Amino acid sequence: MQQQQSQQSQHQQHQQHQQQQQAQGNAKGNSKRPTVDVDANRFAGAMLEGFVGQIYSLCKDQHGCRYLQKKLEEQNETYLNIIFNEVFNHFVELMTDPFGNYLCQKLLEYCGDEQRTVIVETVAPELDLNGNHVIQKCLNRLASEDNQFIYNAISTHCIEVATHRHGCCVLQRCIDHASPSQKIQLVREITYNALALVQDPFGNYVVQYVLDLSDNRFTDALIRRFIGNVCVLSVQKFSSNVIEKCIRVAEPETRKFLIEEMINKARLDKLLRDSYANYVVQTALDFADPIQRAQLVECIRPLLPAIRNTPYGKRIQSKLHRDQLSPVNQLAHLNMNSMGGIGPGMGPGMGGMNGMTGMGNMGAMGNMNTMGMGNMNGMGGMPNSMTMNMANGMNGLGHMNVMPMPNMSNMNNVNGMHHNIPNNLNGNMMGFGFPGMNHFGNVGMIGMNDYNPYGY
Repeated sequence: MQQQQSQQSQHQQHQQHQQQQQAQGNAKGNSKRPTVDVDANRFAGAMLEGFVGQIYSLCKDQHGCRYLQKKLEEQNETYLNIIFNEVFNHFVELMTDPFGNYLCQKLLEYCGDEQRTVIVETVAPELDLNGNHVIQKCLNRLASEDNQFIYNAISTHCIEVATHRHGCCVLQRCIDHASPSQKIQLVREITYNALALVQDPFGNYVVQYVLDLSDNRFTDALIRRFIGNVCVLSVQKFSSNVIEKCIRVAEPETRKFLIEEMINKARLDKLLRDSYANYVVQTALDFADPIQRAQLVECIRPLLPAIRNTPYGKRIQSKLHRDQLSPVNQLAHLNMNSMGGIGPGMGPGMGGMNGMTGMGNMGAMGNMNTMGMGNMNGMGGMPNSMTMNMANGMNGLGHMNVMPMPNMSNMNNVNGMHHNIPNNLNGNMMGFGFPGMNHFGNVGMIGMNDYNPYGY
């Protein structure tokens, strides 16, 4: 038995000798005891009080860090205070240390609320990747009430955290793990600081994250923070993305306020020429209600010739062209195919319709100049002579000159043909003499109403 123990002891000594040789790069070895054993054994049964003044350096040592973690697990308040008092001033540095970051996580797990608050207030402005992991560790392992110190500290330092490369990630994870009251606490601070955050390369992601929650309790108040600053924010790289998202997700009434700021020729001229803002304008065209869309188009059309050869001008022009060709934007229920060869005298009062040969399908209408309209029952206030610039209507129809139209009944509430095109153009168009034109159906062109400069 003694011989067996002796052999085991010799084997262990041989292994230790090999480890020493590898560590020192000395093939001959020496009589010094292995460093690994010294470091490991110096903490066996050691009292923490014996390391007062050395705690910070122990945190950065593999074995020292393990020793301190075990002491924290004993939940001895004296030990906790000794470690905390020597560590919290170095917390930012230790969070980035390969060994120290484990001690930081353990300390956050066992220290009290006041101590946690001190720690988080120390590190909040300087969160890096490892510090990010420490906070996320707390969020994952601690109950929401135990994490309140994190929410308090981050709320206090909202801008510093949200505009930090890693802090913005921490803030988003805090929202994910928040209780209802904690979420309100964070979002309130984000909303209050929204104007500053959307202009930051990292802060804008925090704002977008709140918008992506799709919670009306938060999103509407957040979006309204940008009212009055839409154009300024639209020409900036980061905030322009946020304004686009706001237009997409806003409530209809709030969206109107955002788009209203763009409906100005001078402003639109600058926005359309800007490499960021032109995307905002395109989004506004996509999501505006019919009236505001018509107003946008009214302002944009005169500007197109000056920008049509620029990349952004081509995009805007292409978008408007696609919209014009879309079936949604053409008059519904018109069966006027293959109307070639229309000459003078087509029905009562149709004399003088020059150039109406080869109409084909009615898609986009050009100019209808000087339409002399006779007595049109039910259309009070219609002038005898007017110009209707029908925006993009009836393909193939160039000019329709001097169109006397005696009687058109049942066209309700048409005031000067500048306002309120009737949705249902019922009744026979007596003067036209076109068979099968009793019913236009619903006007499908977006923005027909209030489209004054285009004669609608």
